[in-house]
Amino acid sequence: MNHDEKNMVADLSKVATPDADNEHIETIVGSTAFNDALIREHPTLLSPTTMLLFACTLLGCLCQTMNGYDGSLLNGLLANPQFKSFFHGSNAGIWAGIVSSMYQIGGVVALPFVGPAIDTWGRKWGMFIGSLIIAIGTIISGTTFNDGKVGQFMGGRFLLGFGVSIASSAGPIYVVEMSHPAYRGKVTAYCNTFWFTGSIIAAGCVRGALNLSGNSSWLVPVWVQMACPLIICLFVWFIPESPRWLYVNNKQESAISTLTKWHGQGNRDSAWVKLQLSEYEDFLNMDGADKRWWDYSALFKKRSSRYRLACNCGFSIFAQWAGNAVLTYFIAAVLDTAGYHQAIQQTNINLGYACFQFVFALMGSAFVDKVGRRRLMLTGMTGCAIVWIGMTTASGIFKESANPSAAKATVAMIFMFGAVFSFCITPLQALYPVEVLSFEMRAKGMAFSSLAVNAGGLLNQFAWPVSLKNIGWKTYIIFIVWCVAQTVIIWYWFPETRNRTLEELDDIFEAPKPVKKSLEKKQVLVSEQHGVAVIEKVMA
Repeated sequence: MNHDEKNMVADLSKVATPDADNEHIETIVGSTAFNDALIREHPTLLSPTTMLLFACTLLGCLCQTMNGYDGSLLNGLLANPQFKSFFHGSNAGIWAGIVSSMYQIGGVVALPFVGPAIDTWGRKWGMFIGSLIIAIGTIISGTTFNDGKVGQFMGGRFLLGFGVSIASSAGPIYVVEMSHPAYRGKVTAYCNTFWFTGSIIAAGCVRGALNLSGNSSWLVPVWVQMACPLIICLFVWFIPESPRWLYVNNKQESAISTLTKWHGQGNRDSAWVKLQLSEYEDFLNMDGADKRWWDYSALFKKRSSRYRLACNCGFSIFAQWAGNAVLTYFIAAVLDTAGYHQAIQQTNINLGYACFQFVFALMGSAFVDKVGRRRLMLTGMTGCAIVWIGMTTASGIFKESANPSAAKATVAMIFMFGAVFSFCITPLQALYPVEVLSFEMRAKGMAFSSLAVNAGGLLNQFAWPVSLKNIGWKTYIIFIVWCVAQTVIIWYWFPETRNRTLEELDDIFEAPKPVKKSLEKKQVLVSEQHGVAVIEKVMA
């Protein structure tokens, strides 16, 4: 009997008949225990403790801001004539691919260090270590004074990628583990929207710095990327550590105190505190592979572990290969195919695109719990395929006829893609890969997620600039085919994770058919006094 079923049995013994005690029947998807706690003790969104907890998780979100700034900066710099002149480069072709790819190479090399940094000393230390390395990388890139010394600049980009790989793994892990279970989905979804705050700041800095003379036009944006790592390094010591990390590292009293203060509003007998402590006892391994920096066996030892890792890495790669990377990192080259060649035009469109995406990402984050992860993924990938069809058509017409309407349609399709991807996929990029991993797997599994992202990014950095240079708009046909393939894979293999605590997801992945299990519906009797009890299971 699993954890959820034990709660069902306990509740059935207490429930009377419908219509008594404001009872009513509902059909739910998700954990009965979770829904029971939600009925008995619905958290107060605007309480001082909850608002302060949101402020604590904000530091984890800033890790995504760093990722967005560092990842988008070169995109803007490639539209800067002074930058390209200084390094004797161009915004397309192999030079752009090599310089851009150093960021991804740093992320790939960081793989063996991500898990130990986050598991050994805690989630807070992981954020600190990653931020410190990013600061060092910024100093190296920002002190590139000798004309054309691209090697030093690339070395700084390598360290940026290395540090971001650690910080962007530690940040979402901290947010998902520290957030109140009732708000975990939305808070972690909003976490990844902070990628766009970094992207917007980068685009704005690059656009504004075009008015500066000489090398300042590209050095100022390079130095601005120092801001977020400094904030994290200074303030990370004032936030609580993840209660899960405390619990499995023999600091159970500290874990209980943290849960009581932040999730129980100071009440040690809170339903949320009891639920999570019960699950910690049932599911957390006190001597797991997370205690040994060299031990990756937890990722592969069981079928369910391998399934979890496949979902983690699969979605991480899919979110890179929907074609968004071309529009993020090489928008200047894409705009060239539509006839927009001036630096001011390109930087204005780039800034507007980042702001546009941010708005849609915020809207999408509000729906991750209501709509569900799977439905957003499927809608997003299908929508991306449709937009790429329009993009391919418009770009092809412009290439043949130089029709200005086709050029405008291409830009419109860029923004339509941004709307679809940002609404449906962006909120899940920090949420879903973390959710599908058990605690023992989480830090090292996120290292593999980072590896998948950066390995996918390497293909993006090397293949697409060359492809855009040689075959132009025909590159987009690849994205149409691949988005359709991704939709099919998600439909058959990616389970739903909403309305459950992290530990309760074990029931899904241990099932013979995880997707079917995750979509299983239950008819429950809801009572304000007695909570939630299952009447019968309804097949999905």
